[in-house]
Amino acid sequence: MSRAVLSIGSNVGDSLAHLQSVLDGLGDAVVAVSPVYSTAPWGGVEQQDFLNAVLVADDPALDGYGWLRRGQELEAAADRVRVERWGPRTLDVDVVTCDDIRSDDPELTLPHPRAHERAFVLIPWLDVEPDAVLPVDGTSTRVDALLPLLDDEERAGVHRTDLALDRRSR
Repeated sequence: MSRAVLSIGSNVGDSLAHLQSVLDGLGDAVVAVSPVYSTAPWGGVEQQDFLNAVLVADDPALDGYGWLRRGQELEAAADRVRVERWGPRTLDVDVVTCDDIRSDDPELTLPHPRAHERAFVLIPWLDVEPDAVLPVDGTSTRVDALLPLLDDEERAGVHRTDLALDRRSR
């Protein structure tokens, strides 16, 4: 079994529909879906807020590269274009972790190298896995212990919405 934690986000077009497309596209592989959050953009590029969520998925046929390719296919289906780093996007699918795989490959770094710095990943992840652990600098660290290490502004930029992804639409 290959278990992946995926962070999904969108701030262009129908963002909720773009997030829903990931849930629909992964189908029965999805085992947990976080609430949808409105989050301040990360990286200093002026743009509108994102909608973000975290999915936990299992598929024995996919390894880390398989999850990466699947995410890229879903991004392409949402007409994702990569114009500006940390810029606006229709859909972003990041592989945060995949099993206990550690990879320094530039194409797929696992665990995601900046996940521990991003409240928009940590907060939704805790909703679906309160005991989640993320390897940081070679040490497995509880996600709930990482969150207080972020600055107040980073945490304050993440707001739970009344929006939800619909597992029944699959």
